[in-house]
Amino acid sequence: MQQLDAAGLDLLFREARSHNGFLPKVVEPQQLRELWELVRYAPTAVNGMPMRLIFVISAEGKQRLKPALRPGNLDKVMAAPVTAIIGYDLAFWEQLPRLFPHADVRAMFSDDPEGCALTAFRNSTLQAAWLMLAARATGLDCGPMSGYDADLLDEEFFSGTSIRSNFICNLGYGDPSKLFPRLPRLSFEDACTFV
Repeated sequence: MQQLDAAGLDLLFREARSHNGFLPKVVEPQQLRELWELVRYAPTAVNGMPMRLIFVISAEGKQRLKPALRPGNLDKVMAAPVTAIIGYDLAFWEQLPRLFPHADVRAMFSDDPEGCALTAFRNSTLQAAWLMLAARATGLDCGPMSGYDADLLDEEFFSGTSIRSNFICNLGYGDPSKLFPRLPRLSFEDACTFV
């Protein structure tokens, strides 16, 4: 297996930042389709793929999103070319005959709503991490946030469905002038142990 060079590691990790502002440059729908072609390879439990995405790209969509946003995130979201609403489908298990065809494990989730919700949330979060890495790898910047009213957002975008929101993430071309200085990070010794 090959390894990314230093420039690739910088792009994805060391130099990557959570952006607070974006340049007024359009992200084309085709770019988002290409992004999905990478994201869909994220590992998930029993290949369940519970993440569901709404790419808010229109002014009308932003207006629908606006009432759910906390004041500190309002300007960031309104100015971003794309805001991805990252959701998780509590009925993801209905797709398992297609996604996990070698064994029928639907009852593992349909008969355990609490375990199903935890699996859907955890694995959509894993998929969302791949979304951000794939975005960075393809030249887009990210601004993830959880500063919104989930009940309002879910009512507006997911009413009548089995989907709930996990978090939102602005996508586009970051404005470096709106970055804050990088904050400290925990060291290996602070966060890791050997057993």
